Parts: sequence; C-alpha cells; structure tokens
Amino acid sequence: MDTTHFPITNWSEDDRPREKLMLKGKSVLSDAELIAILIGSGSRKESAVDLSKRILASADNLNVLGKMSISQLMNFKGIGEAKAITIIAALELGRRRRAEDVVELIKITSSKRVFEIMQPIIGELPHEEFWVLFLNNSNKVISKSQLSKGGISGTIVDVRLVFKLALENGATGLILCHNHPSGNLQPSDADRQITKKIKQAGDSLDVKVLDHLIITETKYYSFVDEGIF
Repeated sequence: MDTTHFPITNWSEDDRPREKLMLKGKSVLSDAELIAILIGSGSRKESAVDLSKRILASADNLNVLGKMSISQLMNFKGIGEAKAITIIAALELGRRRRAEDVVELIKITSSKRVFEIMQPIIGELPHEEFWVLFLNNSNKVISKSQLSKGGISGTIVDVRLVFKLALENGATGLILCHNHPSGNLQPSDADRQITKKIKQAGDSLDVKVLDHLIITETKYYSFVDEGIF
C-alpha cells in the first residue's frame, strides 16, 4: 500500500486548514482541522490534520480531549510539550467561553434599571464621564463603553465614535448616560443638543437612541421619563 505522505503545503489552498478558515469561515472546518491549526505541523510521515484525526480517534470527542493532561497528550507521536500546552489552553478557553455564554444579558425594562447599572460606575465620580449602553433587539445590554471623560462641568462626545461602536457591537439601540458631579439633575443646553444630534444620527443609521440619563450619587434624570424624547 502506498503510504506516501503529502505535506499540507502541497495541498490545494482550499484544503489547507488556515487558508480554508480565511476563505470559507471557521464553521466549515472539522475538529481535526481546527486542532491542526493549533499544533501547526505534523511530521515527515504524517500531516498535522492526520495527527489531529489520530488524537481525536483516541480521545473519542473534544470533551474527553479537554480533560487530558500534558503527559497524556505527549504520548501521541508528534506532540511535544509546547503543542500539548497549546491544545490544553485552547480547549480551556472554549470551556470558559461556554461558562460565560450561560450568563443572561441584562434586559433594560426601565430608566431605573439603567441607573442601577451605571450609578456604581459614574454616580460618585468628581468629574464628568459620558457612557453608552449598547442594546440588542430584545433591549438587552450587549456592552457598555466610556465615550469621553471631562472636567467638573462637562465632557465632549464624538458622535461618529458612538455609532462606530454601535455598528461594531451589532447594536440596534443605545442609551446615553453621563453624570453631574455637582448633583444638579437638570440637563444643560449642551446636554439637550448632543442628545438631539445623536438621536438624529441614529435615526439615519437605524440605531434607535432609547434614552439619555443624567446620573448623580443618589438620583437620576431620564429624558424619556421627563417627556423630552
């Protein structure tokens, strides 16, 4: 039987794991191909993909593979300490990701909920900060970002940055938040103007600005609750 080994570098570009991922996306790769990318190379007699298939055949599935020790992985010919550590680290990241995936995203049901999220972050600061909560279609918080940091009496907001982050996060809605270190809850003319400017930009990009909260140590002002929107 002809057992001649053809290195991955001799394969067509579509069949090479790295190139395949770049051209077609990660979902089309088999488990063996993904592991082959991790270990990088096989041996003179075995490609990285064939080595990965052999490991998976022995381990039966990824869950079993993820429980293997460095020494157990090194029992496979072609797997040294560095490759074993790489496999273990990658599978541990996958395990941690699954654990994080089960964490329920916070759903915004009222202005009070926004205050509860943001007060611990900006409510007691001696200077102004402007933050944005990015929401999905279900009004759940995808992420939150500080847009700017200013002095005692104000901060400057880059509208382009707001929507750059919104698009990067795949957000369909957002809530603006900033604090007033003075304790005064009333919005300034500048607060009203930047809210209007961001809201208009959001309308044109189909990203809805749902509210703007001014937050102090113990209280908050909601543009929506006060009928400004």
